Amino acid sequence: MESKLIDHLFRYHSGKMVSVLTRIFGLKHLDIIEDAVQDTFIKASLSWRNQQPEYPEAWLTQAAKNRVLDIFRKLKTAQKHLPNINQGTDAIAINELFLDTEIEDAQLRMIFTACHPKLDPRDRISFALKTVSGFSIKEISSALLTKEDTIKKRLLRARKTIKVSQLKFQIPQGKDLPLRLESVMEVLYLIFNEGFHSNKKEKLIRKDLCGEALRLCQMLLKNKLTRTPEAYALCALMCFHSARLETKTNAENELLDLKHQDRSQWYFPLIKLGNTMMNKAVVEQAEFSCYHYEAAIAIEHLRARTFEDTDWNKILHWYQCLNTLQPMPTHILTMAVVCLQNKDYNMAKGYLDQLNPKDLGQRNYLYYGTQSDYYLATHNLAEALKYINLALNNVTNKQEKAYLEKKKSLIEG
Repeated sequence: MESKLIDHLFRYHSGKMVSVLTRIFGLKHLDIIEDAVQDTFIKASLSWRNQQPEYPEAWLTQAAKNRVLDIFRKLKTAQKHLPNINQGTDAIAINELFLDTEIEDAQLRMIFTACHPKLDPRDRISFALKTVSGFSIKEISSALLTKEDTIKKRLLRARKTIKVSQLKFQIPQGKDLPLRLESVMEVLYLIFNEGFHSNKKEKLIRKDLCGEALRLCQMLLKNKLTRTPEAYALCALMCFHSARLETKTNAENELLDLKHQDRSQWYFPLIKLGNTMMNKAVVEQAEFSCYHYEAAIAIEHLRARTFEDTDWNKILHWYQCLNTLQPMPTHILTMAVVCLQNKDYNMAKGYLDQLNPKDLGQRNYLYYGTQSDYYLATHNLAEALKYINLALNNVTNKQEKAYLEKKKSLIEG
């Protein structure tokens, strides 16, 4: 049995197993449950060396359930905390919790637990990736560009808050639902964004993060309580961006901007699904969310048969709406980029003058790169070179660095 298959199964099934077992045994036993699932995969990696079971996921689920029972028996808490799941009606009820629809319900409960307002906002994304998506501490650390010790502390803090606050493993209802759902969508958006434009030094795109965010977002749409226009718009946005993932880099793993991407390679089935999601997002919707506007911007890029056909005026309008609803330095920077495409250099400079590179944090190199583009377009080569050098000094990703090096050679040439 190859270790890659074990890794694949762990990623895609451990979150399910942790969620279902938490629904059975309670959040207060989350540590034991996660240890049990981890032990199950170690056991699988050893016992499957010679022969893989016919139904690997069923094997893992049953093994995890047995392992949890073993641990509880050792702790002598079985009588206090566990139903007798080996016989009678309790056994039937427990087995029904492993049906596909119930597994999704359990995962949805875990997502809402991860995004509870009592949890520190910094802890939510780490906790969601660990418990719902099965990411290891090392993978979370890598994805979020954060030290492993910091991730461990965040996970410990989240678990402590869950225990101290005695959080319930449920989907909130009534007036509590909209605010929590907003937090859930924000976490999914952040997970997707990290995958679509990773901060990792070696890798620009993390397809695993994009795919996981899209899967969890689709899970929201399967539940009538969480099936909202905003959730549809977020799903549409993810579909539109995912349709372009394969064309963001070329065969040499070099970064390609929109102008140089092969539009014939954009994945049409995802664009079609995104359009379906977007149609549902705008039905009888008087007010639009930030996800609506971002999806509308993505649609404009996908509609254009060539880069030159892009309707930059419409894109600028949607960005202005987005920035009015959700003011952010990145929106202002992108509006400057759009104005450069429109050859409206005065407006572009006006937007750039509103920004301080510190406002963009780790992505400040984008500000310097845009300044360089502005000065190149207005024939000030000395300033263009100065700013491209600043961009190169601040970028960390190798593909983006190579992309900026090419721009620099064009300025110098």
